[in-house]
Amino acid sequence: MWRATIAVLQGEDMKALELIIERIILSSRWILVAFYIGLVAALAVYAVSFGYKLLKIASGVFALDEAEMILAMLSLIDAALVASLIVMVMISGYENFVSRFDEASEADNEVSFLGKLDSGSLKIKVASSIVAISSIHLLQVFLNADQYEDGKIMWLTLMHLAFVASAVMLGFLEKLMSVTSKNDLKDKA
Repeated sequence: MWRATIAVLQGEDMKALELIIERIILSSRWILVAFYIGLVAALAVYAVSFGYKLLKIASGVFALDEAEMILAMLSLIDAALVASLIVMVMISGYENFVSRFDEASEADNEVSFLGKLDSGSLKIKVASSIVAISSIHLLQVFLNADQYEDGKIMWLTLMHLAFVASAVMLGFLEKLMSVTSKNDLKDKA
């Protein structure tokens, strides 16, 4: 009889310990907020850098030839894509792993995009952004090809092609997974 009582108590103790561990693990997601705040600070620093680049371009607008102006514009586009990537990661990461934004549930059109970016579509958007950033960088290299060795251009091109292939594969896998999950829902119905 005592053994049975002890076994029941141990079972209850194990369940209580399990609940405590689960609460700690679930609460640890709030640590991610420090990373998102760090990304906000990094975005602010990057905005200052962008402003400096813009002022530098604006001050030399009449001195730059067409090719230099194109390269300058490409560097601004590149910076905007990187900043967008940071914002995308911050918002979707917070939404998916920490907590929902309160504004997303309200009927406010300004934030209607919140809550619509799941981790699968985030991966595709990040991969697409990386491909776009790589494309711009590669275009800048091609426009200044005389300043680069052929080997470096080859490696940059191969790296870009690897980014493209990765993005295509992520898109294919996401589509495959969505078809599979739709089929699973049909099977359960």
